Amino acid sequence: MAQIRIHQEKAAGKQEALAKLCPFGAIEVANGQLSISAACKMCRLCIRKGDGVFEFVEDEVKPAVDKSQWRGIAVVAEVENGNVHPVTLELIGKAKELAAKVSEPVFCLLIGTDISGKAKMLLEYGANEVFVYDQPELRHFRIEPYTAVLEDFIRNNKPSAVLVGGTPAGRSLAPRAAARFRTGLTADCTKLDISGESDLDQIRPAYGGNIMAHINTPRHRPQFATVRYKIFSIPPRNPNASGRIHECELTPEKLASAIEITKVLPKAQEKGIEEAEVLVVAGRGVRKAEDLALLQELADLLGGKLASTRALVEAGWIDARCQIGLSGRTVKPKLIITCGVSGAIQFVAGMNGAEKIIAINTDSTAPIFQVAHIGITGDLYKIVPDLIDRIKNAGEEA
Repeated sequence: MAQIRIHQEKAAGKQEALAKLCPFGAIEVANGQLSISAACKMCRLCIRKGDGVFEFVEDEVKPAVDKSQWRGIAVVAEVENGNVHPVTLELIGKAKELAAKVSEPVFCLLIGTDISGKAKMLLEYGANEVFVYDQPELRHFRIEPYTAVLEDFIRNNKPSAVLVGGTPAGRSLAPRAAARFRTGLTADCTKLDISGESDLDQIRPAYGGNIMAHINTPRHRPQFATVRYKIFSIPPRNPNASGRIHECELTPEKLASAIEITKVLPKAQEKGIEEAEVLVVAGRGVRKAEDLALLQELADLLGGKLASTRALVEAGWIDARCQIGLSGRTVKPKLIITCGVSGAIQFVAGMNGAEKIIAINTDSTAPIFQVAHIGITGDLYKIVPDLIDRIKNAGEEA
């Protein structure tokens, strides 16, 4: 990384004045010596006004990797309770789209125990080659052996990019593997593209969703990215698809772990808002917690679930698992009805993939109307009860 070098000999007698140059208080004086703390923002104001005391020093640029040695888009498949997590299929679909642009294959890494039978399904969804590590030591996710498997796969096959699901396991595995290859990792990407040199264009929200950061890793391989569930679509399945399945293996020594799993307690299966086909979303326009019962009734009548924006979760009105947005869940229902939701970019990024968006808001200029397919300007306390009555009457007539 670049750094600011201090020429102490030029600072004699004026350390206190120089320390005041930094608006962030990053220049400190101790025992007559200047130092720069972690509060430094690299604004370089000290360099411009420091009379030559401070110097900006660039690190030596290392030669870029030989990109011709790295080829293919790899997807790390996640197995949950014996089944392939749907985020894996979404990533295969996206990898297939990216690989077609640069004429490269799609690899899929399958890790676990008694999971070899899932390999053919991954081919049917678009993978060209599936690499299976089916060993007893891999029955449960443990970071050391899973990282060893991913490292072994990458060193043997050299994919130019590796896509990992933004699940708890994926968010643990990806950074550990990226660190072993001293390469970059972009977390929670919302868009992916690729250039002619197989450079992955990774786009994600930053600064609380106020900007969209475009991240590129042109000098290192492989390129790592994690993607949340429901960001991309699952491709159609082709039962006639063909490809190669490779049975791989690591020695027990390489799969050793300091973590011992003594007991696994199954968690009650709950249908989260990510799986719901219909969502009714409560926003700041809801006046009090008790009023959520009105929106819950509408959700129940439509066979859906109640969700909310971040504000209601922070107020303690609703469970955090029901929050939509960058700091919550990403959803892609067939129908979403937002009630009193302004439509901040952080929220919209988590739901703009919905097939049909209906927005109810008293403010006709609210940003939510820019993404809604149907916008209703009005009071949700009048519109929602009327909608509930109409649904009930329609049900009785049927």
